[in-house]
Amino acid sequence: MALFTVIMTPTMWLPLLLIPLLLILKNMKKSQNKQEQQLPPGPLKLPMFGNLLQLGELPHQSLWKLSKKYGPVMHLKLGRIPYVVVSSAEAAREVLKVHDLDCCGKAQLTGVGKLSYNYLDVAFAPYGDHWRQMRKLCVMELFSHKRVQSFHFIREEEVASLVNSISQASSSASPVDLSQKMFALSGSILFRVAFGKRFQGSHFDNHKFHELIASAMAVGGGFTAEECFPYVGWIIDWFTGYHARIQSIWEELDSFFEQIIKDHLIKAESKQDHEDIIDVMLRIQREQANSADGGHQITKDNIKAVLMDLFLAGVDTSAVTVTWAMTEMARNPEVMSKAQDEVRKCIGNKGSITESDMDQLQYLKLVIKETLRLHPPGPLLLPRQTISHCKVLGYDINPKTLLQVNVWAIGRDSKYWNKPEEFFPERFVDNSVDFKGQNFEFLPFGGGRRICPGIQMGTLTVELALANLLYHFNWKLPNGMKEGDLNMEESTGQSLTNCKKTPLLLVPINYSHQPSEIA
Repeated sequence: MALFTVIMTPTMWLPLLLIPLLLILKNMKKSQNKQEQQLPPGPLKLPMFGNLLQLGELPHQSLWKLSKKYGPVMHLKLGRIPYVVVSSAEAAREVLKVHDLDCCGKAQLTGVGKLSYNYLDVAFAPYGDHWRQMRKLCVMELFSHKRVQSFHFIREEEVASLVNSISQASSSASPVDLSQKMFALSGSILFRVAFGKRFQGSHFDNHKFHELIASAMAVGGGFTAEECFPYVGWIIDWFTGYHARIQSIWEELDSFFEQIIKDHLIKAESKQDHEDIIDVMLRIQREQANSADGGHQITKDNIKAVLMDLFLAGVDTSAVTVTWAMTEMARNPEVMSKAQDEVRKCIGNKGSITESDMDQLQYLKLVIKETLRLHPPGPLLLPRQTISHCKVLGYDINPKTLLQVNVWAIGRDSKYWNKPEEFFPERFVDNSVDFKGQNFEFLPFGGGRRICPGIQMGTLTVELALANLLYHFNWKLPNGMKEGDLNMEESTGQSLTNCKKTPLLLVPINYSHQPSEIA
């Protein structure tokens, strides 16, 4: 009887009826707001999957093809995640400059969070005071012009070692795997810049470290199934062993970083002639501890997170750029001949090339620019997440939307580039366009607040390596291959970079520099 009285009392059940009514009204308002908004166009989204199945093995190429149908600002869904891709210089300018503050956030992803020590790095840290302080550390200390120049002897010694190894191999007239050589070179340089020494021959050598970094990029660089498919995705992650793999990779890298930092703390007790990256961060940590201002303090995990950024972003980018440049020159022998003539005329019979010679090599710089246009190492800029609502080319972009710039597509757009598929370095003659983030038709290193802070470090490595390869050797294709036989296919493989799908194999021929040849 008491229960019946409760059910029949309007003051008890009327509020219960209002709850679903309010939910219906809320959903109607949401639907109305969506109709009032002008979201970017995009392909049909499949239930649950969204547009994931349309990305393919080379997302930058798939998205480029879709943009030809749906336009330069395109809306997709990665499972449940809203995703906008921009594929024109005008749209990129709005994202990276006009609305940079609205679009400079970072998605909180499981793999990235683990590898970055819960976002204590620079590349993946959310926008805020911590990011500003870490960015300042990178710009003012770790990658300042003075600091980068202080590592010149490392780059010169490692490139000289590369030349020596190729010279020895040339005696057999056998092809050399330049792809592998470039990855080894980049790894050796970064090892010495970051840690102060190589680790060849140890149980944790350069090769082992590079394998771990490649695995970290492959496993930790994207979304988990749970992030794309709520409620059921965790089953896929459990079945594939995702969390166990990322934990295992992180533990190996963390253990290595821990030991290296301990070694540096012991070394810090004696005065050092030259600081590596860890030395610099430990010195700043000590200075902050002795300061009374109570500001931002660098922790050991900050140091490890920055090291992770350095290797995730630094090894592959320089290596693939040199590899693609040599590939394009092998395919266009007139370009290689012109670049060789410049290097050999400027350097003469000096016998070695140093970074002080680089300013003379203007055509070489054009070759590098053209390589970065056609083969940007990161074809899609690292994804951003919108912090607040903004409009891009008139389209509404809502908060917490994942946003990427397809720089590969922009670099091949005939609107900005004449005959964009051709490798033609001369297009940059008397052309002020550069890759420092202000020319939005050419963004190999990004732009805005999130532009890569290590541009100078990377470009110096590329310039020095290419100059030496062209100065010391002539190059020919193996086994009677013709220029048109070169495989130009791309592959993102186990990394986020735009690698050549097949190794670049070229036959080196030692070039003899005679005094009589000097102009």
